[in-house]
Amino acid sequence: MAHMSDHPGEQAAADPIRLLEIRESPLSVDEVFRAVGDAAAGGTALFVGTVRNHDGGADVDALGYSCHPTAEVEMRRIAEKIVAEYPVRALAAIHRVGDLEVGDLAVVVAVSCPHRGEAFEACRKLIDDLKHEVPIWKHQSFSDGTEEWVGA
Repeated sequence: MAHMSDHPGEQAAADPIRLLEIRESPLSVDEVFRAVGDAAAGGTALFVGTVRNHDGGADVDALGYSCHPTAEVEMRRIAEKIVAEYPVRALAAIHRVGDLEVGDLAVVVAVSCPHRGEAFEACRKLIDDLKHEVPIWKHQSFSDGTEEWVGA
């Protein structure tokens, strides 16, 4: 359960889930960072997942993400769980779908909390749970002609 204090800035924010979205357009670190701004937050942790040029020892030529229609509902469920477990002031998460190139941003998540340790822990839990539980699938095409599907 999230730690509560007598100080108003240490209590749960009215609506800490500020941005949750799956989109086909390029993602913005600045947009996510702005979304989690909060005067009572002393720490903000942000994670950016990018498309890399290799996976499992093979060169990646192309990559695409697709998702189940319930993916945003699952994102919200996870976000609500993080907000219940940590003293989150603000939370944001966006994930890209469609065809991406090496270097493109695939996912950006951020959490702000009263203190840095809580922000790091909540952000880590948020990205880990999103990767494991949200029905988003990655289709990779490798330079050797093979393909692979990966996802929750």
